[in-house]
Amino acid sequence: MQKLHFTRRQTLTGLAVLLAAPAIVGRAAAADFINPFDYGLNSETEGDQSQAIQAAIDAAVTSGKDLLLPSGEYTAQNLQFAGNMRVIGSSRGTYLNSLDGAPVGRVGAGVGFVLDGVTLGGAVDTADLLLEECDEATIRNCSFGGRGVGIGVSNAAATVENCDFFGLGDAAIHSMNGKGLMIRGNRISECGNAGVRIWRSEHGPDRSIITGNRISKIDWKGGGNGQNGNGVNVYRADEVIVSDNVISDCAFSAVRVNGGHNTQIRGNTCTNSGEVAIFSEFEFSGSIVANNIIDGAASGIDITNLDSGGYLATCTGNIVRNITPKSAVNPDTVPVGVYAEADTVVANNTIEKVPGIGIVAGFGPFLRNVVITGNVLSEVNIGIGVTVVQAESRGGAARVTDNLIGKGTTHGIVGMEWQKIVSDDLQRDAGNYPNITVSDNTVL
Repeated sequence: MQKLHFTRRQTLTGLAVLLAAPAIVGRAAAADFINPFDYGLNSETEGDQSQAIQAAIDAAVTSGKDLLLPSGEYTAQNLQFAGNMRVIGSSRGTYLNSLDGAPVGRVGAGVGFVLDGVTLGGAVDTADLLLEECDEATIRNCSFGGRGVGIGVSNAAATVENCDFFGLGDAAIHSMNGKGLMIRGNRISECGNAGVRIWRSEHGPDRSIITGNRISKIDWKGGGNGQNGNGVNVYRADEVIVSDNVISDCAFSAVRVNGGHNTQIRGNTCTNSGEVAIFSEFEFSGSIVANNIIDGAASGIDITNLDSGGYLATCTGNIVRNITPKSAVNPDTVPVGVYAEADTVVANNTIEKVPGIGIVAGFGPFLRNVVITGNVLSEVNIGIGVTVVQAESRGGAARVTDNLIGKGTTHGIVGMEWQKIVSDDLQRDAGNYPNITVSDNTVL
């Protein structure tokens, strides 16, 4: 029998008071809840309790009553929850441990499932809890700690709030083809490959909101060059908002958007990222990257991959500081504050301490319609770099205006051909490049 691979102190992490959920427990008591002891639950054994708990679940569904799980630690697997029921844990702690690495439970079709105040763990190659085809599910005040995923979502809509995810082998939450998740106020730490994944099998509206979470210490045990190791990872999912999270110590990115359309990444505090702190890459379009704080990363913000169809973004009001000279996980990463390629405005950012280039527009021929204006840069090796490789077919224009570059830079604004500096003063030489406008900048 597999036991939870985490201690109660670790999983609760300050949640013990919240697990009481007094208002909900009181409501359940008043409504004459279902008691699993009436269906054979045995608190004196470590054996499989799935049959007794499932019988209690079925009775709750039939009667329309809430299911109140008693305190204690019980072994159960593959429980089939209905999509329109309420399951409430005890104020003294209810622990459901999977048997043989299977999921503890699945939630099927229906509207309004609630799970409140329960700790789940033990799943290995799957999720502790699977939400499948359900709508308006609510998971709150719960803890998860299996060796796979905490909550797996498939074609479902749910709110996940005030939960703890600790030491998951893969990810805290993995959503595939979701129908709009609200993920808020959770604590996610020490996961093997990801904090939150919002993925789709093909492009389409997802409309998930990930806000107000604390995410830390995300590893990349699955390897790769960016598929793993991210605090929040959005893949092919459109209309997603990632806001007001505190994300630290991710092996790769705090927030990584691959192919997402109309995504907002705003107000996050991102510290100690192993690669690019905020990444909008490949077939993305319509990214807003605004008012984030980045402190410590191998590169700050990358808005890239014009060659794969990535374009259209604003990068405004961010603070980027303390960029490291290299990445421990990706040797190809170069120290840059902000990088942009296509149809992007980079404005009013403050960038400090970059052992490379503060802001870069394009690489080789990959440049189209980039505006860099109103930024303040200090303690950077080079202030701003603009590719001057001719690419008329790509409409490769750039405007660099009204920026302030502080003392201590080797060069203020430079023209580049790939990685080579071909103009050490692009303000002086901009007339040689008809697609480049450089004016009204201050270089101290």
